[in-house]
Amino acid sequence: MKQKSLLASALTVLALSAVPAAQAVAAPARITSPTPVPTDMASSPPMESAAPTESMMPGESGSPEPSGVMTEPFGPGCASLPTSGAGSPSEMATQPVATAIASSPDLSMLSKAIEQAGLTEKLNSAKDITVFAPTNAAFDKIPKEKLDKLLGDKEKLTKLLGYHVVEGKKTPQDLAEGELTTMEGGTLKVKGSGEDYTVNDAKVVCGDIQTSNAVVYLVDGVLKPK
Repeated sequence: MKQKSLLASALTVLALSAVPAAQAVAAPARITSPTPVPTDMASSPPMESAAPTESMMPGESGSPEPSGVMTEPFGPGCASLPTSGAGSPSEMATQPVATAIASSPDLSMLSKAIEQAGLTEKLNSAKDITVFAPTNAAFDKIPKEKLDKLLGDKEKLTKLLGYHVVEGKKTPQDLAEGELTTMEGGTLKVKGSGEDYTVNDAKVVCGDIQTSNAVVYLVDGVLKPK
């Protein structure tokens, strides 16, 4: 009996000592393999970031701004204007006012007076003015002796020409009725409608001629400051 009990105890000990080894065999350690990289991505070069587009300042555009609306001169005297080249409305629209006047065949006397008075640069550099321009026929109404004397008196000539210029580009609607203050400091009375306008006692024979810095109205008389 004693031998059987010892044998049983020995078998029990052997059985218990075998459990950890069995568990170790039954549960091997898990090895995690790395995630494979697709071959197309591995061989592709790194992506480049898109170049930033240049932002445009407010008011800018890909093409230059238009220079403005070209108006159509009106009045019977417009028929004498050249249709192209020097003195034509399209050419005058690209020039400052004194230069534009000098290019017009009908305004050669006015151009001479502007030059005599030394007003060429002043008129060309002015911004947004209106010039009531006496035609050659208007100057012809002045006796030659009196005209020559006027052209020789720079002070009086400057005052006279200043009376033909007002501030702002006046539209025909601005000439409907009222008074305009001149560069010389006097006033002009204007009135009319459609294509029939007067400035003091002179008639507009060709109006709304655009230059780069002014609008010109040809008149059939020399305006006299009071």
